[in-house]
Amino acid sequence: MVTEAQTLGEVSEEGLLRSIFPFFTLQPGLLVGPGDDAAVLATSGRVVATTDSMVRGRDWLDEWSSAADVGTKLLTQNLADVAAMGGTPTAVLVTLMADPATPVAWARDFARSIGDGAARAGVAVAGGDLSSAPADVLVVSITALGDLAGRQPVLRNGAHVGDTLAVRGTLGRSGAGLALLQQGGDVVGSPSGIRQQCLDHHRRPTAPLAAGVQAAAAGATAMIDISDGLLRDADRVARASGVCVALSDAALRPHVEALVPAVGDATARECVLSGGEEHSLLATFPAGSVPEGWQVLGAVAPGSGVTVDGEPQQPRGWDHFHQ
Repeated sequence: MVTEAQTLGEVSEEGLLRSIFPFFTLQPGLLVGPGDDAAVLATSGRVVATTDSMVRGRDWLDEWSSAADVGTKLLTQNLADVAAMGGTPTAVLVTLMADPATPVAWARDFARSIGDGAARAGVAVAGGDLSSAPADVLVVSITALGDLAGRQPVLRNGAHVGDTLAVRGTLGRSGAGLALLQQGGDVVGSPSGIRQQCLDHHRRPTAPLAAGVQAAAAGATAMIDISDGLLRDADRVARASGVCVALSDAALRPHVEALVPAVGDATARECVLSGGEEHSLLATFPAGSVPEGWQVLGAVAPGSGVTVDGEPQQPRGWDHFHQ
């Protein structure tokens, strides 16, 4: 009998798996699930595949994030990548590499959060891997799969001069949440609860998953998940497409103003421009075809790089090896 008071080193791999498998509900399309050598999925023939990892001390701190926070964030960032290709997420494979001294309670809370989030998204947890790691090391990863339902994927390299640039979701909230945590995270007396909203979005971000298919159906020419900051991810579209992504300061201003009560004007603007882990979708559309619910941020223009009201911008934001 596995108890949450135990450590991973005190239970068997099979015992831990038996204790977490109930968190993973079956989903349509999962023909063979966890417990065999590999999972078997039904697909349309066009499969989207992506993977992301998180390392304790690098991608999260235990003082700021619980196991459930980590699981939610890891799941969201993977499913958002599938949505950014115009796909519908269908299944995930989960890996846990942990110091044997890691509490069973941490592993169960991590698995439970992934199971709950996957169920809400209609995504199957198809399996994964467990491994021991050196002292104090904790690494988690997810490989996510998605179905294009016979459609072509929406890539980063399809933006054309004259297209409209639009976003679905928020800007800067995760970055503002990180700034608050670095400042101490005081949310007492927060105007309209915006500080708490920013902290929540940093710890447990959400992504507009259905908007990926919506954008593809509307004829999106390019799309990307905002995971490393608006400027850096917009620059990736600009470079891939050989164009300039021209942002409008007036279009960005409402996003900045929403964060000002939480972090002040200067920090709010920087969070909107370079804050990572937002997981909103940024896409370009032929003029006049931006779908409902998307907010116009600018246009695609001749040239290269990213500008704000014509001023060139450095593609700053998160970089795994230059922080």
